[in-house]
Amino acid sequence: MSSFEFATVGDNCIDRFMPPIGLSLIGGNAVNVAVQLSRLGLKTGYFGAVGPDEDGRRMLACFKDNGLSIDHVQILPGITAYTNIDVDEAGERTLTFEEFGVCRGYRPNDLDLLALLRMRHVHIGWLDDGGALRRTLSASGVSVSQDISVNADAHHLGIEGLDVAFASAGEDLGQAEQLLNTLLSRGAKLAVVTCGSRGSMASDGTRIRRTGIKPVEVVDTTGAGDSFIAGFIVGYASGQDPQRCLEMGRDIAAEACCHVGGFPQPVLPL
Repeated sequence: MSSFEFATVGDNCIDRFMPPIGLSLIGGNAVNVAVQLSRLGLKTGYFGAVGPDEDGRRMLACFKDNGLSIDHVQILPGITAYTNIDVDEAGERTLTFEEFGVCRGYRPNDLDLLALLRMRHVHIGWLDDGGALRRTLSASGVSVSQDISVNADAHHLGIEGLDVAFASAGEDLGQAEQLLNTLLSRGAKLAVVTCGSRGSMASDGTRIRRTGIKPVEVVDTTGAGDSFIAGFIVGYASGQDPQRCLEMGRDIAAEACCHVGGFPQPVLPL
């Protein structure tokens, strides 16, 4: 049996913060969510792929340091993924280049899938499998969430079967409500949309819950959405109502904005 009950599947990357920050950190939606779940006390495994390079070795060490199970991390020929990031004076980030490396084409193997089928909850990040894992887990009764805003290719972003569908919208609350309704109409049991500085909202089709942001001095917004997801999942997995889940996500996201990168970690110069 696995020593963990929660899992994330999909992307990792080296976040390369361009000058004047000039730092190299570890991130990616699935990794950021996994680390934050672990920091919040949930036994968590990460399922993904790294290259047989220095960045890959650095990734594995970071995962271990943050309490993640790495029994299901594949080391594949190629390079570890990386992303170039610019951060403006207000702390807002822009992704200027993405190299998906060995994350592109990664698939859980048969042993990975057996482990995933035993999880209490699985969160899927960027995964270019055409929705195959989502459908398999959902059909087997596993609780599944996915962030549909981290993959621009609609081919991989089916909603049906998701227990929780996460998405991000602009600050137009009317458009955010429309997105909520779209996610629900396409098969999500619970839809959650973040709205930048306007907060977040969730709906199960009966009513919309909302919360604002927790004001902090923003250093960097990288990983704030991923941290929100982790906080929400912790509440969801413990049976909290959607309002409380939103508030838990809000508070973890605010903490993430107070440092560079998606979670506290040693940083390296570029």
